[in-house]
Amino acid sequence: QVQLVESGGGLVQPGGSLRLSCAASGIIFNIYRMAWYRQAPGTQRELVASITSSGSTNYADSVKGRFTISRDNAKNTVHLQMNSLKPEDTAVYYCNPNNGKYTYWGQGTQVTVSS
Repeated sequence: QVQLVESGGGLVQPGGSLRLSCAASGIIFNIYRMAWYRQAPGTQRELVASITSSGSTNYADSVKGRFTISRDNAKNTVHLQMNSLKPEDTAVYYCNPNNGKYTYWGQGTQVTVSS
């Protein structure tokens, strides 16, 4: 059974930082591309950042230079370091492993950027 446990969300002021984590179990973690998506109310889910099994990263233009995705294959964990947060970053953030055949979703963690 696949489990994805996201953590690290919360309320932060504009310009602040948060670090999201996703702990995965039930999958062979190191063969999966890992990604973070986000969804704000009334919008479609969008890709924020991804990291391949070999460590290559990709970012949405809106977060380049502010967010950093990383993975720890020994701990089956992926992180998203978010700096210089803006109100438009407010959304539910989802962890997403994908190996081209199977994909899974976590329950999401709420990030709210507000003064």
